[in-house]
Amino acid sequence: MVETSVIYCGDNLKILKLIPDNSIDLIYADPPFFSNRHYEVIWNDGAELRAFEDRWSGGINQYLKWMRGRLLECHRVLKDTGSIYLHCDWHANSYLRVIMDKIFGYDNFQNEIIWCYKGGGIATKKFKSKHDTIYFFTKSSRYLFNPPSISRGYDKYYKDDIKVQSDGKSLEDWWSDIPSRGTATNAKEWIGYPTQKPEALLKRIIEASSNKGDIVLDPFCGCGTSIAVAQQLSRRWIGIDVSPTACRMMADRLNKLGVTANLINMPNAIEHLRVIDPFEFQNWVIRQITGIPPKKTRGDMGIDGFDFYGKPIQVKQSDDIGRNVVDNFETAIKRAGYTEGTIFAFSFGRGAIDEVARASNDDGLNITLTTIDELNKSGSKCISIAYMAVK
Repeated sequence: MVETSVIYCGDNLKILKLIPDNSIDLIYADPPFFSNRHYEVIWNDGAELRAFEDRWSGGINQYLKWMRGRLLECHRVLKDTGSIYLHCDWHANSYLRVIMDKIFGYDNFQNEIIWCYKGGGIATKKFKSKHDTIYFFTKSSRYLFNPPSISRGYDKYYKDDIKVQSDGKSLEDWWSDIPSRGTATNAKEWIGYPTQKPEALLKRIIEASSNKGDIVLDPFCGCGTSIAVAQQLSRRWIGIDVSPTACRMMADRLNKLGVTANLINMPNAIEHLRVIDPFEFQNWVIRQITGIPPKKTRGDMGIDGFDFYGKPIQVKQSDDIGRNVVDNFETAIKRAGYTEGTIFAFSFGRGAIDEVARASNDDGLNITLTTIDELNKSGSKCISIAYMAVK
């Protein structure tokens, strides 16, 4: 029995191993593209900083090894009648096609879908790259497919922001009628995730390769577009993502659809908080205090965000914080025009405690030192414990 309406937080390789063989009807996989970029944005809700890396110190070989293990698990969990859509782009699509041929079988390759879109940017030394590749594979020759046409659910669509009537022809393997972002068709759904895909794209894929009641799995779920669309189309679904911030956002997105997702393996225990990505750790602290991130995602000048009352905070994912950290925070908040703030860390040394007392007595600064253990125990409330120097 496969549990659905669940969002798993963690390494999808480990989580996929928990899913039974031959249990999934459709997989949509939108993994890192091997772009060697750092993505960092404040989402449109303004509540948290979300960041993730698509960098690979071992180069393409490391990336392909990482992908191969996950695609093998996708093959195992997919039903014999099931399908998988692998979303990629020019950075590694040729390498991934070879891996997919070996795992799923050359004869089970159905389509190389080209999703074309417009966007900004200027290319001066080559043609602009404005398409993604979506590989459509099945597990066997006995697979479900609901042949779509452009008129099937898309009889009125936007092209260059002008509503036009489609001609009802069968859909080819190049899709240019679904814009990537920021246009009239999907501006309302956009929440700022840097690799977010439009709902219309997922709607087309899910309708083509599943029926109502089928199970849709997304092992790289990001902001949850696939599972939100699956829910709207009366499919069952499973989402996986390594980012706790993304998982919370998915749950919020499903909640707006009237669904309470079961969040599994969210890292609230101290041992998990010590090892998660630093940006995720910062996000966790900001969420616990109902705070907001800084307006600038880089060059924060020593201020990592603000608490519920608008007072500056600094977040350190380390133990035994010393005098220098407090001293630097004092400089940052004075430069920004504040007289108080809070530092969050796992523990504080005597030097930090003494510096807080000195800053209070000599400079009139009210610095609070709060341990992560106290913050974790407080739940969604911020209970700050001020460390007083022993005179």
